[in-house]
Amino acid sequence: MSNREVVILSVGGVRFVTRASTLRRFPESRLARMLNDDDQEFKLVNGEFFVDRDGTLFSYIMDFLRTLQVSLPTDFSDYQRLRREAEFYGLYPLGDLLSQEHLLKPRLEILEVRFSLQELQAFFRVFGSCSTTVEALAERITVFTRQQCSQSWSSPFPSHKPLAPLPLERPSHHDVVFQCGTDYSAGDQFVARYVSIKPDDRKLINGTNVLGLLLDTLLKDGFRLISTRTVSHEEKVECYSFERMQSPAGLTIEVRQTRGSSGAAQAKRSQVQKAK
Repeated sequence: MSNREVVILSVGGVRFVTRASTLRRFPESRLARMLNDDDQEFKLVNGEFFVDRDGTLFSYIMDFLRTLQVSLPTDFSDYQRLRREAEFYGLYPLGDLLSQEHLLKPRLEILEVRFSLQELQAFFRVFGSCSTTVEALAERITVFTRQQCSQSWSSPFPSHKPLAPLPLERPSHHDVVFQCGTDYSAGDQFVARYVSIKPDDRKLINGTNVLGLLLDTLLKDGFRLISTRTVSHEEKVECYSFERMQSPAGLTIEVRQTRGSSGAAQAKRSQVQKAK
């Protein structure tokens, strides 16, 4: 079996096909020893290794061996059982990682949108409990400005001037502030602010339209609207609260080889965020 590259396993009646090199990812594991016929727990029947263990949980074991990452569903709860399976196969780095459930469990993410409409201007402030989400949203929002005189503003054929993008205000890593509409500048000059939110390529100046697009963007990103309230009646500030379950970043396993040892495993956070 040591020279066989494609290996077939039947784990609890579930069939898996993989490479021998994948099973040898951790040389001291029972799966690696299995290929050398060094473990009697694994029976070779008609060219397939039969293992009397949980086949559903073994799919996560295989995913870990292939990617060296731990990626679990949002509703996953069998951490202890999966840890027991990992230890059975001799995958102790995975078992140690599964013992730290707080690193693997999804987190509740809160996001709040505050909207104020004052005459011809609309003001927005987005606050989120996760700075990464706020930063990603800020990269999708662009505010464009254009100056023009009041006469051309009321003209049916206003002079077209190029729009200039403005950097968004970032009071902190957890919030972003921007505005749209028209504002009196000097003399007979007005400043018009348009907002665009990717992937929508429209440039909107009406505050209500921008609010609708922003809320729709958050809903498409997996957020759920949980409440709407008026924060200040005098300033006409409305607050929209959202929440979603955010899967943690994937965790990877590094194996560092040392002389006289098969290697020490260390867990670290992956830089790649899981799909929402």
